[in-house]
This record gives sequence, structure tokens and C-alpha cells, in this order.
Amino acid sequence: MAPSSNEADQKLSRNALIALVIGSMVGSGIFALPASFGRATGAFGAIIAWVIAGAGMLMLALVFQSLSQRKPDLDAGIYAYAKAGFGDYIGFASAAGYWIGCCLADVACLILIKATLGIFFPVFGDGTTPIAIASATLLLWGVHLLVLRGIKGAAALNTVATYAKIIPILLFIVVAAITLDRELFTRNFWGTEQPDLSDVFTQVHSTMLLTVFVFVGIEGASVYSRYARNRADIGFATVAGFLSVLCLLVLVTLLSYGVLPREGLAALPTPSMAGVMEAMVGRWGGAFISVALLISILGNYLSWSLLAAEVLHSAAVNRTMPSFLARVNLHNVPTGALWLTNCAIQLFLLVTWFAEYAFTLALKMTSAMTLVPYFFVAAYGLKLAWRGETYNALERARVVDGVRSAVATLYAAGMIYAGGPKFLLLSSILYAPGTLLFVLAKRERKEAAFTPFEAVLFAAIMLAACAGVYALAIGAISI
Repeated sequence: MAPSSNEADQKLSRNALIALVIGSMVGSGIFALPASFGRATGAFGAIIAWVIAGAGMLMLALVFQSLSQRKPDLDAGIYAYAKAGFGDYIGFASAAGYWIGCCLADVACLILIKATLGIFFPVFGDGTTPIAIASATLLLWGVHLLVLRGIKGAAALNTVATYAKIIPILLFIVVAAITLDRELFTRNFWGTEQPDLSDVFTQVHSTMLLTVFVFVGIEGASVYSRYARNRADIGFATVAGFLSVLCLLVLVTLLSYGVLPREGLAALPTPSMAGVMEAMVGRWGGAFISVALLISILGNYLSWSLLAAEVLHSAAVNRTMPSFLARVNLHNVPTGALWLTNCAIQLFLLVTWFAEYAFTLALKMTSAMTLVPYFFVAAYGLKLAWRGETYNALERARVVDGVRSAVATLYAAGMIYAGGPKFLLLSSILYAPGTLLFVLAKRERKEAAFTPFEAVLFAAIMLAACAGVYALAIGAISI
């Protein structure tokens, strides 16, 4: 059946897909890098961290590229690959985890928007004052109305926002490269007064969840595969977007060590890139970066809203989520998924009122929730290569894809481990009630909720959720 004219109008070009990937990744994280890395490590530790993160995420990007070509029938890849490889409940958990991660990323964006405005208008404070939460609520539902008017229009706005925020970042990089103090960079190299490799690796460990957060969004083109004009553009957009963002992240991080001492970087308020720019060119530089941050986060927020609703909708179309989430309006926008997404964001936004470090919590929880879906995507790529499915006999690509998938799988598992038990317990608290959507979907299909293996897995999640609630109650962990 030929697509309707309205459906054809919603199709995205290669450039729009690349912008979606870059727009999803370049957001609040990159503007916080100087202080975040300054608190954790020196330049050498930063180099090691980016090598590990860059290699792991590049392998994941290549897995997405390979799967988009070998499994063209699987739309909304980050969910569909997990379901195809490991069954309904793991597919659901992957979709739910990714969706919650997107919602939390949007919460981080809203907090940082208001915290940045707080620099100029104290009533917004750190982004979690009553006025800040009220104004963030207005922004939340304003974007909701915009997206209801059509994915194409929202994606076009995201493309404009992507270009608008890249230009100030490039200017920052050029100015930092020109004013780089090599002697200061050398003093900041080890992160300690005396070179100590064991201390460097401890420093690197503390940056791991941060590096995951700034790469979240790499799957943007894959999630939107059903909107691509040409499926071949999906893999290209994923890899091109990733490599572009990696260059920006590395340059922003390393050049900052040549502008301020490490302790000076660590003390900078959010957005710390503004503080570095102000140190180089004066107060106007800090204000300029703050405005760029607002543009960046608004575009980033829009990207996450689109991705969150899309993954819920795709799961519902494939009958792993309740059918009400599959509803679309006249503009082909997934209305049911969009309403549930923004209601969840609203709830998380209210919770930030009680969090001590709301932005950092939202950032790390986003990483923890999205690492699980990433792990299953990589594991599915490994499964295909191991079994030879979609590969010809003795095909060299099978070995290459197998190695890439194995590295990506180990990387995702390693990052989950590096996050520690706190975030696993907090993630379980979110996964456990979310499973109600899976049970409702199964009831609609008149099927048993769980297979024996899935029942055991759900029981483990429930136990972890109960342990997490108890730990919160006694103060063993905090938000």
C-alpha cells in the first residue's frame, strides 16, 4: 500500500535524521563538562575516559547501523531488537527503561533551563524552587501542544535548534584553542600533584556515568526508522552524528584544562562552560554561553519528548504495551504515548522538589535506565552474529559484527556495574510498577502475563524494588 500524502509529508531526510541524533546528544551535558570532569579527574584521566566511552559507544553505533540493514523490518530499533532477541518481557523492559530514561532526561533539561535563568533571576534558584517548577510545567505542556501538531514540524524545529547550539560550542572551542595555556594544561594533566596511575583509574571510574549521559540519544535515528525516507540513512546518521558529537565532547573537556586550574574548574557553577568562556573573554562570554545553553536544552528537550513518545507508541503497535498508547491523531502523532510521557515527566518534576541534587540525580538515573536497553541491543547483535542469522556462510562481516557487538555488550555491562548498586535499586523501583503496562497488554491479548523465566525475572525486579524502597526509608540511599 502506498503511503498517504500526510504520511509522506512526515518522512525525514538524512540531514534531519543526523540533526535528530546530534540534537538528542548535544544538550545539558556538554555545557557541564568542564566542572564535572574538573571535579573528577585531570586531563590524562579525561583522555582515558573518552577513549573508553568513545570506543564502547562507537561499537554500539556500528551495531545500530548493522541491525538497521540486517533487520529492516524492525522499526523503533532500541525496543524491537530486545523483543526479537530475548522475548516479550525483556522487550517491554527495554522499551520501558528507555522511555523512563527519556523522561528523566527531559526533567534534567527543565531543571537546567531554570537553573540557568536563576543566574539572572534569583527567583528560579537552582531550578527546583516553586516558581521554577511552575514555569517548567508551563513549558512542558507548551511543547506538548507543539508536538501534537506534527512530528515533521517538531523535527524541523529541532534541526534549527541543533545548528543554533552547535555554533556557540564551536566558538568556545576556537577561543579555547587560541588562548590555551600549555603550562597550565601540563599542571592539570595528572589531576594530582604527583603522577599516580592507580589514582588516575579511580578518577576515570567516577566519570563513567557522566560519559554515558552525554552519548544518550545515539539511537535517535534508529528509534525514528519508520519516518526515514531511506532506511540506508539510518545507519549513516547514527555513525555520523556520534563521531561529530564525540569530537565536540573531547575538545570541550580537554581544552578547558588549559584555561583554569583543576580546582577552579571544579568550583564553577552550572553551566560551567559559561565560567570557562568568561575567564577567557570576560562577562559577555559567560552570558553568551548561557543563552546558547538555553537554546541547546530547549532543542534537546524537544528531541527527548519525541523519542519518549515514539518508543511507547512503537511498543504498543507491536502489542507489548496497552493499545491506548498506539493511538495517533490526524497529524500521525502518537497522542496516547505523548500524554503518558508528559504526565510522567510532570510527576518526576514534582519529585525534584525533594531531591538534594536534582540535576545530578536526573543525569545519572537517565544513564542507568538507558544502559539496560543499550545492553540488549548489543546482545542482540552478538546473538545474530553468533548464530549466523542474516549472514551468508563464511561471510567476513559476521566476524566483524560479532567483535563489535561483543565489545558493545561488555561496555554496556561494565557501565551498569560502574554505576553501583544505588542506581540499580532506584531503577528497579521504577521498573516494578511500570510492569503493570505489560500485564495490561497481555490481558488485552488474552495471554498469560509471564513465561516461567519472565516470572522469575519479574520476581527479582520486585525484590530489588522492595530493597530500594527500604534503603530509601532508612536513609541507606538518598535522592
